[in-house]
Amino acid sequence: MIHVTNLSKSYSGVKAVNNVSFEIAKGEIFGLLGPNGAGKSTILNMMSTVLPTDEGIIKVDDLQLNGNAKKFKQLIGVVPQEISLYEELSAYDNLVFWGNLYGIPSKELKERIHTILEMIGLLDRKKDLVKTYSGGMKRRINIAAALLHNPKVLLMDEPTVGIDPQSRNHIFEVIEALNKQGLTIIYTTHYMEEVERLCNRIAIIDSGKIIAQGTQEELKQLVPTQESIQLEFALLSENQVTQLGEKLNLRMIQRENTLTIESSVKELSQIIIACNELNLAIKDIQLQKINLETIFLSLTGKQLRD
Repeated sequence: MIHVTNLSKSYSGVKAVNNVSFEIAKGEIFGLLGPNGAGKSTILNMMSTVLPTDEGIIKVDDLQLNGNAKKFKQLIGVVPQEISLYEELSAYDNLVFWGNLYGIPSKELKERIHTILEMIGLLDRKKDLVKTYSGGMKRRINIAAALLHNPKVLLMDEPTVGIDPQSRNHIFEVIEALNKQGLTIIYTTHYMEEVERLCNRIAIIDSGKIIAQGTQEELKQLVPTQESIQLEFALLSENQVTQLGEKLNLRMIQRENTLTIESSVKELSQIIIACNELNLAIKDIQLQKINLETIFLSLTGKQLRD
């Protein structure tokens, strides 16, 4: 359904998006997972026609974006990172405003607004001013505005930023309900637990490049071990990490006084002995099963939230 091929975008000579390609089937939730500044928002801004592409092709249902921007906009709904609502208007009036911009006939628009507000759980608050809403409620109205014209694809850019866990869970339920109705969704985030819950397939992106993509199970096969050991030390220098690496011959990634070692519990005693020999004071030990955070760490040498 969605085909993105060799997509690139540069700012002042720096490639924010570098030769990105992916395909998404109808009815999928496709996750773009990466740290802030990885290029996720730039990709969505090009797909939503906000930014022009430097290179590459974007297609939805065989309709190519270049030269067909007006038709393309009818196919997509956009939930931006920033809340795009008028605080001094009610939720209902905000949705009327956005619906009029889409050219939706009055009777149809009223029905759409009623249905969508009911689905997101805010029908009883429709006449309240947006400025009286919590952050999570505003996020849900933002989603409602993107659904008014009944798009085939929903682009969601970090839709849970800055909201409490309860509101986040409510948004997840809305997304899952929309997907059950057949809506195709592209979801960007730097929270691995969100894509683990929501997404059928995931593209891991860093420094403008997709470094891996697939289902969670497919991504897990990209790392040599299905476990890791995380050690927290009272103090840890780069020289000590180098010495420990020479002793153990295992892949290790340092973050301040914490060391993540790609190894199984079988090597734990060997690791502890080596640490003692170097007079390293261990404060905490955690055994971790492989997850998207450790996969990202293994592939890039960085934490998702660095």
